[in-house]
Amino acid sequence: MKKMRQLFTLLFLLAAAPIVFAQASSDCTIKYNLFKGDYNAKNYDKAYENWMWCMDNCPTLSVNIYKYGIKIAENKLENATEADKKAAADLVMRVYNQRLEHFPKDKADIYDNIASFKGEQGASEEEVYGWLNKTFKEDPTALSPKNIYKYFDIILNKYKDTDTQKVFDTYDEVGEALELKRKDYTKRIDVINAKDSTKLSKKDLKRRKNSQQIITNLSIVESGLDQKLAAISTCERLIPFNRKNFDANKENAIWLKRAVSRMYNKECTEDPLYDQLVEAYVKADPSPNASVFYASILMKNGETNKAMEYFKNAVDQEADTYKKAGYLYKIADILRKKGRKSEARSYCYQALENQPTMGRAYLLIASMYASSANSCGTDIVSKRMVYVAALNKARKAKSVDPSISSIANRFINSYADNIPTTKDLFVAGVKSGTAHKIGCWINETVRVP
Repeated sequence: MKKMRQLFTLLFLLAAAPIVFAQASSDCTIKYNLFKGDYNAKNYDKAYENWMWCMDNCPTLSVNIYKYGIKIAENKLENATEADKKAAADLVMRVYNQRLEHFPKDKADIYDNIASFKGEQGASEEEVYGWLNKTFKEDPTALSPKNIYKYFDIILNKYKDTDTQKVFDTYDEVGEALELKRKDYTKRIDVINAKDSTKLSKKDLKRRKNSQQIITNLSIVESGLDQKLAAISTCERLIPFNRKNFDANKENAIWLKRAVSRMYNKECTEDPLYDQLVEAYVKADPSPNASVFYASILMKNGETNKAMEYFKNAVDQEADTYKKAGYLYKIADILRKKGRKSEARSYCYQALENQPTMGRAYLLIASMYASSANSCGTDIVSKRMVYVAALNKARKAKSVDPSISSIANRFINSYADNIPTTKDLFVAGVKSGTAHKIGCWINETVRVP
């Protein structure tokens, strides 16, 4: 009889379990929808109780418990009394930790958010660095622009006197992450710009504006990183450093690519080591990027036809329009340095065909125009009209790529100071608003200001 009672009890429990679980599931859904409604209404205090119930009782129901919950927890911290601040800060960390436990898919982004939060809460540099390093190892592109700068700054201060290679490696890895982020947001902008401009939705306009702001932030960070590294990345330090490490890395394509890029960007290309590095790079990785650098050596050595062949092959091999635009721009810059301005401009325009928002291509054209003012003009007005053409290109650069507004404005102000004055035009008998043809290699018609 006793066994029969135990059997009936077990059968009852088994039968009741689905009802209990169904009830729990139903409660979770109800509480979730209640807190979500209050959250959407920005009534975070009212959302708190139902949200906490979901945190405690159904932590795997939806990732939104944590996506929305972090705002609710931060609101709690923001409005906490001094006595309650620690508990409120612990709640924020609970949201992050619980999300990592149950929804770890985006953990690199969560690590980055924790690093920012810890920094705001006055945590030690070592603790913040620990979270930044976890983000970097998981996915360098997950670091926010602000945290990219902070991460490299910590690395630089820790290792600049003891491990230069680590500093350089981190700089290169961070730079590559920046470039990947820039590529992503540039392509988002290109997709929006390809639409009919008269039919862009508010969402499109907002996304484009946000993407442009992120690219601007990335450019600011990149400039800051370059300034930080400037002290230890001079030719005087780079050349002996790379020479010392060359034999151990002559087949290491990644090391060679980074060493070549650093020496090119710092204009250390006249040293024979640069040629050795490039030749080893081409051998280790016969890629379009390596071909562009190799062509620059051929150009330097007077093998122009062969160099142009390598340039063409590099561009033809690349299918990604963003990367192709980068190669075309680099080719333009190499040709500019060799005084082949007309060809350099042609490559700039090819780069713009592949990436219409590449403002720096317009700035490169503008700088070549400005440097030709004396040779492309015969009198004061015709010489100064060359600056009008340069000014137009600088303004175009700013309009297609707001992220370079700061540097574009310097170009614009400089060229605007050199355009013909009212007195110049009066003395020369030239009327404002008329067309003016600039000869020379520029061969462009502009309006008299």
